[in-house]
Amino acid sequence: MTLVVIAFGLLGLVGLQMRLQSSEMESYQRSQALLLLNDMASRMAVNRSNIATYATGAPVTSPLGAGMTCPTAVSTVVERDLKEWCDALQGAGETETGGAKVGVMLGGRGCIQAVTGGVEYLVTVAWQGLSPVSAPPSSIACGKDSYNMTGSSCTNDACRRVVTTLVRVATL
Repeated sequence: MTLVVIAFGLLGLVGLQMRLQSSEMESYQRSQALLLLNDMASRMAVNRSNIATYATGAPVTSPLGAGMTCPTAVSTVVERDLKEWCDALQGAGETETGGAKVGVMLGGRGCIQAVTGGVEYLVTVAWQGLSPVSAPPSSIACGKDSYNMTGSSCTNDACRRVVTTLVRVATL
């Protein structure tokens, strides 16, 4: 009888440990996304005279990051900023021996949209969560339907995670 009780207790501890590791990974990914989000918002604020050229286009079809081809031109500050942000979204900060980029969130993508006629810009970072939760608001289109997995509980954007910030440009 004692062995049965100990076995159930150990199984409970193993389950708890697995949940803790999953929560730790989710937290790590969120902190990485916030760092990348703040990085781009700062770059845009510093280069406010050219802020309109930071927009990445349609957030669903042309984000920067995982699965996308990063810009290669670096002749302007905006081009360099977008290239570096795209590389960072793909995980270029840390690579494996084989050259695979592994230094950031799973499937990290970034979008920059003009919201209010050249005065406000919505910067968004999206990534793949580990377990389903409620989907982000439909008004946040970055990465929409990119993280659904057939045959799993990750459907209807339940595993898509996003963080956003609004960059406002003052007229000086």
